[in-house]
Amino acid sequence: MCDLWKNTLNHSVRPGEIPAQICFALSQLAGSESAREIKLYNSGNFFDRKAIPVQDYSAIAKLVNGYDRVIVENHPALCTDDCLRFRDFIAPAELEIAMGLETCHPELLHVLNKKMDLDDFDRACEFLHNQNIHTRAFILLKPPFLSESEGADWALRSLDYAFSRLVDCCSIIPTRRGNGMLELLEKQGDFSPPSGKSLETVLQQGLSQKRGRVFVDLWDAEQFFSCCTCRKERVERLHQMNLTQSSLPKIICGDCSE
Repeated sequence: MCDLWKNTLNHSVRPGEIPAQICFALSQLAGSESAREIKLYNSGNFFDRKAIPVQDYSAIAKLVNGYDRVIVENHPALCTDDCLRFRDFIAPAELEIAMGLETCHPELLHVLNKKMDLDDFDRACEFLHNQNIHTRAFILLKPPFLSESEGADWALRSLDYAFSRLVDCCSIIPTRRGNGMLELLEKQGDFSPPSGKSLETVLQQGLSQKRGRVFVDLWDAEQFFSCCTCRKERVERLHQMNLTQSSLPKIICGDCSE
C-alpha cells in the first residue's frame, strides 16, 4: 500500500551490492554529520535473505554503526535470529525495526493479503522487545473498504493497538493511488483517498495521547487537501508537528470549510 514497491527487484542482488549502495548514498549526504539515526529502507524486507544477503551484514554494519540508531523495515513473519545477528554487528548502535501493522481491523487486515495476522504482529513485537530491539509500526489511513470516518477511527484504534504492544513510534501512511489495484477498487466504489482533514485529525489526536512518537507521511501530501489557498500551509503545519511532536494551532481558512 506504499510506493516503495516501485523500486523492488524481482531478482536477488549479488553480495556486495547493498553495501556499495549505502556507501554511495552516505557520500551524497553532505552536511549530515550531525545526524544520529539512519534508515535503511530497501523497498522490501531487510531480513528477507533474498533481498539482503546475510554475508553483507558485517559490511553494512561497518558503514552505519557510528550512528546511535539504525532503522530497517521488515515483515513480522521475518523477525528471526537474523535480526539478532545484525543487532550484534551494528553495536554500539541500537537497532529499530519498522513493521507494517497497517490496521488492527482483523477482517480488513486479512483482505489486504499481508500474509500475517494480529497474533503474528504481537509475537514479533514480543520477540524483538525481549531482545532489546526497538520497534515502530506503519499504519494505513483509510485503506480500502472504509468510509472517511471509519478510516480515521481505525487509524486511531491501530495507534492504540501498536502502543499497547510497546511499539516506540507509529508512522501514519495515507493510502494512495498508484499500484493499479487501488484504482480498480476506486472504480468499484470500494476506495477513495483520505482527506486532509483526516490527516490532521489523526495526527492531532495521536500526539495528544502522548503514548509514543507519531508521524504522518507527508510525501506529496498536498493532493489530500482540496483548497489551493491553504493546502501548503496545512502541510507545513503537519510537518512542524512531526518535528516537534506537539500540536499546533489549527489553520482557519476563509476559502474552505476544512
